[in-house]
Amino acid sequence: MAHLLGGEALHLEFPTRVVFDSVSLGVDEGDRIGIVGRNGDGKSSLLAMLSGRLAPDSGRVTVRSGVRVGVLDQADVLDDDDTVGHAVVGDAPEHEWAGSALTRDVIAGLVSDLPWDAALGTLSGGQRRRVALARLLVGDWDVLALDEPSNHLDVEAIAWLAGHLKTRWSKNSGALLVVTHDRWFLDEVCTTTWEVHDRIVEPFEGGYAAYVLQRVERDRQAAVVEQRRQNLARKELAWLRRGAPARTAKPKFRIDAANILIADVPEIRDPVQLQSLAVSRLGKDVVDLLDAGVRYGEREVLRDVEWRIAPGERTGILGVNGAGKSTLLGLVSGSVEPTSGRVKRGKTVKVATLTQRMDELDQYLDDPVRVVISGLRTSYTIGTGSKAADLTPGQLLERMGFSSAQLSTPVKDLSGGQQRRLQLLLILLDQPNVLILDEPTNDLDTDMLAAIEDLLDSWAGTLLVVSHDRYFLERVTDQQYAVLGGRLRHLPGGIDEYLRLRDIERRAGDAAASTPAGVTAAGSSAPPAPALAGSDLRAAQKELAAAERRIQKLTAQAGAARTALADHDQADYVGLGERMREIGELETEIAALEERWFELTELIG
Repeated sequence: MAHLLGGEALHLEFPTRVVFDSVSLGVDEGDRIGIVGRNGDGKSSLLAMLSGRLAPDSGRVTVRSGVRVGVLDQADVLDDDDTVGHAVVGDAPEHEWAGSALTRDVIAGLVSDLPWDAALGTLSGGQRRRVALARLLVGDWDVLALDEPSNHLDVEAIAWLAGHLKTRWSKNSGALLVVTHDRWFLDEVCTTTWEVHDRIVEPFEGGYAAYVLQRVERDRQAAVVEQRRQNLARKELAWLRRGAPARTAKPKFRIDAANILIADVPEIRDPVQLQSLAVSRLGKDVVDLLDAGVRYGEREVLRDVEWRIAPGERTGILGVNGAGKSTLLGLVSGSVEPTSGRVKRGKTVKVATLTQRMDELDQYLDDPVRVVISGLRTSYTIGTGSKAADLTPGQLLERMGFSSAQLSTPVKDLSGGQQRRLQLLLILLDQPNVLILDEPTNDLDTDMLAAIEDLLDSWAGTLLVVSHDRYFLERVTDQQYAVLGGRLRHLPGGIDEYLRLRDIERRAGDAAASTPAGVTAAGSSAPPAPALAGSDLRAAQKELAAAERRIQKLTAQAGAARTALADHDQADYVGLGERMREIGELETEIAALEERWFELTELIG
């Protein structure tokens, strides 16, 4: 494979520290490289040097003649006065950009829902990020260097971006360099991982799951890395192998070695013991949403929500921006009152919410971390049963990545990730029994995410999570729900099922938009479809409930069949083919039922 760019003996230092010391590396055609490491260790600096945005203090970066490098920065550099269309395609005439299959695909995938003439200053942070990505991706690049491309993107946009990057170039052409904390994205897109640490760049074969295995092996053999970090990585590897086998079934991932390494690692959570503790703290009643709905003026945000939240339940909530996720969580926390139906709360329920705004820290901005924690509880219990242990707030801070020197740092001078961790600590020390996490992964690197996941594994309470970080959501929750069309829908098939449902919903919307109101597909005038009432309404509601039960049953069967497939004799091609055919039939029936589910929800209104 041809060499595209590289660095030779790169040295970079800032006034207070050396970031890189004599680092040499190269990028070849076909490379798909994920860059990981702790915040502040130099990931973005490495990307900036290789893309020509930052000059090293010594050494040199070489780029093959004619190679075009496209860069996505973390910073928002869009002009507020520019429009969506001009930002994406510039001054190119419509016939020119509309004739490009690449441009049409990028526009459809990222900005099709945005008004073409809308001023960028009127857009949200997530919408502006999609415009910036679209502007970059419509270009013809040999190398793409992306710095945190999934920031502000929802699950759907991240899934689209992963699919686009996997098919943008043929197998042995083009190259990708991506700095991201999104571990699902790393596993989905990257075939090589570079870990930035201790002034070096260490390469690993494979995506995130393979990197975790190799890092555990490295730490185990060298026996010089701190025990806590090693244990966290082994625990995460155990989850990757047991809870998400599809991720680690990729070629070259050494499954036998992984199984040996995790042989003595217990399950990440003891659900029976955690639920028992949750019941003892909460009782059997937590929060019940009974036929609840919320309307703001003429706009109905939620309707007919039936959700009985159990003690110890760990649930992820999915939905597009504006779907009603925050309103749903507001019903749970009590900050939003239903306009129809009712909400019933247990007497001992104590809800705490980790918000994106970090309001909990406002009163402490000028105080050193040491002063903030001195007025809190003297201990915090982690683990369950015989493995329970009491930690002081200081020990808990150390577990969450704070050094002793940082205890004297004023809160306002902490990084975004450090403030995020301190915010979570303050909430946990207040001992809630229902914890709501709203985008908790912002500003955290992969090691800190693993540390917080480890902390949550031993938390005995009800956990509700809204996050666009697919890996985190699957890692800390046991089930997922989605807010679709104002209703709450259980997702037995998890995030993959949600993405399928959203695709069906989009296609149904596109089909409706392409047919003028009052005109049939054949072009003849037709009156609007009447709303269902009486026996027709009851029949549709009954069919909807039956479809939901059938989807749940078939999804469970398909999941069990896929799990059994991993244990099937791989030399039995006939048997494997038969099992795959059965799985395909189940998935076809599920897809048909899901389409009918959307038709019924539209009919019922």
